Amino acid sequence: MLDIKRIREKTDEVREGLRRRGADLALLDAVLELDRQRRALLGSAEEMKNRRNATSKEIGAARKRGEDTAAIQAEIRTLGDRITALDEQIRGVEAELHKAVLCIPNVPCATIPTGSDASANRVARVEGQSREFAFQPKDHVALAEKLGILDLPRAARMSGSGFPLLVGAGAKLQRALIQYMLDLHTTCHGYTELLPPFVVNSDAMCGTGQLPKMAEDMYHCEKDDLWLIPTAEVPVTNYFREEIIDRPLPIFLTAYTPCFRREAGSAGKETRGILRVHQFDKVEMVKFVAPETSYAELEKLVGNAEDVLQGLGLHYRILELCSGDISFAAAKCYDIELWAPGQQGWLEVSSCSNFEDFQARRANIRYRDAEGKTRFVHTLNGSGVALPRLMIALLENYQQADGSVILPPALAPYMGGIDRLVPK
Repeated sequence: MLDIKRIREKTDEVREGLRRRGADLALLDAVLELDRQRRALLGSAEEMKNRRNATSKEIGAARKRGEDTAAIQAEIRTLGDRITALDEQIRGVEAELHKAVLCIPNVPCATIPTGSDASANRVARVEGQSREFAFQPKDHVALAEKLGILDLPRAARMSGSGFPLLVGAGAKLQRALIQYMLDLHTTCHGYTELLPPFVVNSDAMCGTGQLPKMAEDMYHCEKDDLWLIPTAEVPVTNYFREEIIDRPLPIFLTAYTPCFRREAGSAGKETRGILRVHQFDKVEMVKFVAPETSYAELEKLVGNAEDVLQGLGLHYRILELCSGDISFAAAKCYDIELWAPGQQGWLEVSSCSNFEDFQARRANIRYRDAEGKTRFVHTLNGSGVALPRLMIALLENYQQADGSVILPPALAPYMGGIDRLVPK
């Protein structure tokens, strides 16, 4: 969340940032008013407490002079009652203020494009070349059916639409891709692997910014107040929740988890096959860094995700998202998209974001700087990468005229000698 001091002292800067996002500025005005009320009430309470203390001292002096102290004691009791009422009022205003601040998105970085939607995103660069086919390329659904690696009808009978079921070599390929990515990030990029819980509590979801804004997009077990994670970002970022980190920065963590999201869209072309699903696998990268290094670390994070795709020989592009298209918690974000010839379109497989201290303030994650001063870390995260669309791009880019699919050499150590998927 935003620092209330920043909101108060740099109101114009915050207002302009939220305007660039297209955020509701009335919420900012409400926060400023609640903050004004809180400070006014705190001032009144402090004044009364000082008066009560001064009056209490008068009792001893009055008793030494042999004077009746009943009136002074009555005044102290009245002041105490008023202070109690004020303290209760302050707690109520503070609760409202905290709730309101949690609903304000992060201020976008000044350098990102300004725009209201994805049409204003900027292509940072394009890597590789799209493959030329001597035949009409099929989409991943037709390929997967012929290969016998995806069974959507049975998955739908188990769980409904949007929950894929991989079979045989398809399941093996998914597992191979996960291992390939984890090995790459841990051995080449310096990440420590975690295997976190796949459910978290509301505090954890609030810490990374999923709550309260995106509650309707998530799966919630109300009885236990536990949420199925929408991304490994949530448990991994909360690894240091309510802590002062006791080790040198930067810290890089990576994890594989399944991810669960309700917002899979309506039926149609966008939900065909595994293009948009409620459950999917993903390898995530999370960084905890000193504030002065966070933007340099963001560029390195993008490079870590790129290495995955370059190792698989895939054609991709990188988008710098505009102010109206970045996530609620992000200050700056890059999307990485793969070219899928069967879709004749670009598919997002990674988002790499710098949240600055937005998540750290919500989750109370701090460190000690070189002078020993306690500060909030900057957090970053990036998909390294999401599996369904990576699988689509692999199948569609490496398909052959006979319906078989050649597998990239990078996967050979994980596929047990299988270098090609062959139709059943």
